[in-house]
Amino acid sequence: MPEGRIIKALSGFYYVKDHDEVVQCRGRGNFRKKKVSPLVGDIVTFEAEQPTDGYILDIKDRKNELNRPPIANVDQAILVLSASKPAFDDVLLDRLLVHIESNDITPLICITKLDLVSNDSQNTINQYVECYRRIGYPVLLTSSKAEKGIDEFKRHLDGRISVVAGQSGVGKSSLLNTLDASFNIDTDEISRHLGRGKHTTRHVELLQVGNGYIADTPGFSSLEFTNIEEKDLSLYFPEMRKVSSECKFRGCTHIAEPKCAVKEAVKDGLISEHRYQHYNQFYEEIKNRKRRY
Repeated sequence: MPEGRIIKALSGFYYVKDHDEVVQCRGRGNFRKKKVSPLVGDIVTFEAEQPTDGYILDIKDRKNELNRPPIANVDQAILVLSASKPAFDDVLLDRLLVHIESNDITPLICITKLDLVSNDSQNTINQYVECYRRIGYPVLLTSSKAEKGIDEFKRHLDGRISVVAGQSGVGKSSLLNTLDASFNIDTDEISRHLGRGKHTTRHVELLQVGNGYIADTPGFSSLEFTNIEEKDLSLYFPEMRKVSSECKFRGCTHIAEPKCAVKEAVKDGLISEHRYQHYNQFYEEIKNRKRRY
């Protein structure tokens, strides 16, 4: 049976790329019985007599999967935040980073709309950039209008399957259109009434860029930590993970315990105060969430 990768899912159809051919497929009914749904990024076997009447027969094992956006086998997550309109949101960035770290996906932070930033705001952005780079995260500074940072962005995509994720209105679709104008992805300005972006991307699709693929995904403004336990949260803060073995108590939560290496690192300026505050916020959120049975 032929094998390919799902590059788009839309209205119950899955578009499977096999070399240079794309075949429109449906999923077999047994997937529903098994409570398994094919995802964009899946490697699948299929059968098709015509390019428009294929059926997916089997889904190969996934190395990872995300549920928001729904995509599998991702090498890299590009977390897009705007420097302005909407304002840079460090809480959302840390939520995204925890989500991506917990799925063992390499993150790349991309800050857009630098052409809209005042000098005072630029200094604030620079401080954030320095903070995240010090942790070890790569940070790209881009502007779609000025085409700033686009060549460096392309280099990060080569040979990888990347997912673009971030709040609506931050310029994800504009960024992709700058990579390749033929993508012609719908974009929209920030809603003046709501002060946030309008949802313009309504499905997940892998777009080929050189030797890699990049997925444009529906925007979102929040993430729930549904699959993360409070005892594991610090594992997804790399700077905390590095020093936590030095805490006096095994299983230290890094909140109330004495002789906590993480709190000492915050005090000494080795871990940023805003990241530690976000850790506390997320910890309480996970601890207090309603259990689902």
